[in-house]
Amino acid sequence: MKFSKEFKEAVLHLSESEKDKLLIRLLKKDENLVNRLYFELIDDQTVDDHRLKMESRVEVRAEEITRFAKSLNHLKMLTRYLSGEISEHVRITKDKFGEVSLNLLMLNTLLQHSKKLFRKSTQIQARKFSLYVIVRTYRTLLLIDKMHEDLHMEFEDDLHQLGNLIGDEPTLMHFAMQNGLDVNWLITNEIPEDIAQYHKDLKAQGFLK
Repeated sequence: MKFSKEFKEAVLHLSESEKDKLLIRLLKKDENLVNRLYFELIDDQTVDDHRLKMESRVEVRAEEITRFAKSLNHLKMLTRYLSGEISEHVRITKDKFGEVSLNLLMLNTLLQHSKKLFRKSTQIQARKFSLYVIVRTYRTLLLIDKMHEDLHMEFEDDLHQLGNLIGDEPTLMHFAMQNGLDVNWLITNEIPEDIAQYHKDLKAQGFLK
């Protein structure tokens, strides 16, 4: 939402008491902003502390929902809630490193325990879940590509594991190849320099859908 210069000046010239009342009213309507301000102003735990908690949460929940899911379609639905928790953590803490590491942990844990689901799910279900994994993998690679090169090595082991897990599941590997995802990028931790344009071109051609 854009505000006019006149409106901004009018708000800035409100009395302190009026500003305080407006701020409290606005905070009551925005839980995400409240959580973010609490973290920045009051919370005595660091971003690293919160990330460690989320790592434990993601690992446990990813394994639980994979064992609980009746099919890959069901697993995809359950994964959205866990993915939402990661997104909330990132919104509150602005943890860009955790956005990558937590998503890699989630994908790796899901794939480690979903082999039975691939065998008993329909082709349509397998395709939908595979595309979810592939799209998420591309998104993670794009996030890494934006980071300083010195940080890329931090994700080497997790990327290597993800590449091997995708390669070990024939159905998933089939859809990865079909959508231009080279698992060797993951296994060798060599993300193409033009990954952003490559990804954009793929979507323009109708892939990743």
